[in-house]
Amino acid sequence: MNAPDPTEFRRGARAVLPLIPAIAGFGLVVGVAAGNAGFSLAQAVGLSVFVFAGASQLATIELVDAGAPLAVVVLTAVVINLRMMMYSASIAGYFDDIAERWRAGMAYLLTDQAYALSISHYGDDPPSDPRGYYLGVALPLWIVWQITTVVGLLAGASIPEKWGVTFAVPLVFLALLVPAMKDRPSTLAAGVGGSVAALGAGLPLNLGLLLGAVLGVTAALTIGGGEA
Repeated sequence: MNAPDPTEFRRGARAVLPLIPAIAGFGLVVGVAAGNAGFSLAQAVGLSVFVFAGASQLATIELVDAGAPLAVVVLTAVVINLRMMMYSASIAGYFDDIAERWRAGMAYLLTDQAYALSISHYGDDPPSDPRGYYLGVALPLWIVWQITTVVGLLAGASIPEKWGVTFAVPLVFLALLVPAMKDRPSTLAAGVGGSVAALGAGLPLNLGLLLGAVLGVTAALTIGGGEA
């Protein structure tokens, strides 16, 4: 199979560019948290490369710092990332004709941002080769994430609070959410899902996030007219 379309790759890279500052801030938060929890550079880098998921990494770091059993740490990370199964099921159809080795690599790079921007770009008329756009979005995210988590670990407490890097976490998701609310089902899904996730923030294993996702989709399908 030929290399991904470079034009589509550049288009994806341009689309993700506005999100890079917020992603960088999120990465700094995770890196600082890892340093405060006593993670070594190798441990922090290993976690960031292997997991590559901000919310799961933060939860893992907090649980390890609290001395939680390994089984609890792993189960928590898995539960938080269960939403990736829904993303995969939704976007997989666009990659039916792509070689398995490419699909495996792209699955590793799947994030909230890569999914949201790609699925919006593909719509009902996807490019003949969807790899270019997806990788144009996903690869810069991966690179920035790895660099900024290391910087956050090394810089630690020297990062000024006035930078407001912790605000990057909700900012990333708001930047994705608002443009996606194009119709009644998507708006309903966002409202129900966000409300349930916020109300369930104190549930163990971050189950509030998963519950919000499930109920948001359910609301869109049943009340929103079945167009989701």
